[in-house]
Amino acid sequence: MPTERGTAPGGHSRHHGDTGVRDDGATPGGHDLRHHGGVEAAADGTTRGGRDLRHHGDAEATDGRTTPGGHDSRRHGDAETRDDGATPAGHDLRHHGGAEMRDDEATPGGHDLRHHGDAEVRGDGAGLVDLAVNVRADTPPAWLRERIAGSLSSLAAYPDGRAARSAVAARHGLPAGRVLLTSGAAEAFVLLARALKVRRPVVVHPQFTEPEAALRDAGHTVDRVLLRAADGFRLDPAAVPEDADLVVIGNPTNPTSVLHPAAEIARLARPGRTLVVDEAFMDAVPGEREALAGRTDVPGLVVLRSLTKTWGLAGLRIGYVLSSPEIVAELERAQPLWPVSTPALAATVACVEPAALAEAERAAHGITADRARLVAGLASFAGHGVRVVEPAEGPFVLVRVPDATGVRRRLRERGYAVRRGDTFPGLDGDDWLRLAVRDEKTVEGFLTALATALTAHPRPPTHQPR
Repeated sequence: MPTERGTAPGGHSRHHGDTGVRDDGATPGGHDLRHHGGVEAAADGTTRGGRDLRHHGDAEATDGRTTPGGHDSRRHGDAETRDDGATPAGHDLRHHGGAEMRDDEATPGGHDLRHHGDAEVRGDGAGLVDLAVNVRADTPPAWLRERIAGSLSSLAAYPDGRAARSAVAARHGLPAGRVLLTSGAAEAFVLLARALKVRRPVVVHPQFTEPEAALRDAGHTVDRVLLRAADGFRLDPAAVPEDADLVVIGNPTNPTSVLHPAAEIARLARPGRTLVVDEAFMDAVPGEREALAGRTDVPGLVVLRSLTKTWGLAGLRIGYVLSSPEIVAELERAQPLWPVSTPALAATVACVEPAALAEAERAAHGITADRARLVAGLASFAGHGVRVVEPAEGPFVLVRVPDATGVRRRLRERGYAVRRGDTFPGLDGDDWLRLAVRDEKTVEGFLTALATALTAHPRPPTHQPR
């Protein structure tokens, strides 16, 4: 067990040989608990007189250096003693943004923070047409599957993430020390919750619920800022408490599909505050306008990216963090060894190459056209109370519809899965559904099904396929 942040009893250090982006500063007399043998050929300054308790043979063919300062042991933020008195079971779900303070636990009767769109297409939903999961259809492409398959001959070796890390860094114009590869963007939320010692984390809702779930699982008290439907779910930076030292926001936001101006999000930055921006869907926005990835002038900025959505890699798990070297090192200390598999690393390199970026940009323009078609079709149901949150900028749309639970059930009976909205904080009541953007044929079929699902007793569709 660590006795203080970053240090184990006796000054033991944690040294990774499979990363080539660190400076070595192992302390005299300290055991290098995570030394990998490839550093034998490097000028790494291994600790004097210490046993290497985690020397692994895979490192004989790699090189790596420990983090500056040398003391580098595993630390979990939930093991820290906190001054605010919160316990792993203590949930403080106060919210701001013009709303009164209230408690709202994710227990029966509250929001199910761990419900995600894939639940709609598991089990008896496996055969449904999927408008519930925000993964681009017909992916991964054949060329990417071939690149992944080509990595399988290397499975006997431990994963070496240096090439992928450097490729991601180059894609964003950053040094490799500002990049951390993760097992999907979801792992990054867990690392942030466990590794960073924060006193007042705030999550801006509605948004992807894993950041709050991870923070609560790590024992943090979480405050919510609830953006309002009446304001189009637009960000008001003044609604975020000034003393919040961790703020999490999505851009474009899941499930609202709102794209916040980068300048507005940057206004949330403060000295002593970590600003986490989930940009998992930013590559579905043409030109990635309003992106903060690659920025180094925003203090405390942490940008999360995912390769899952555009490239259809949900089953492979690959994402990454872009931040300062200090924050990256802090998160890396909380990671297990070899968190990203060799096939996922191969996919990472492939997906950030120029040809892949050009394909992603073409796909983003295609999503824009398909989304416009879907929104126009939904507008024909205004007489049934259907309203789309606009402008929508992501590969999904948020729809307000009376009796959303009943409509969702009837859509399932007609062969279509959509994402329920009531599990997102800020979307209270039985009024919300999220729809993934799909191709013209799929959308036409869905709109026809929706026409009958909007009434308890099916009637001839009011929407006519074009």
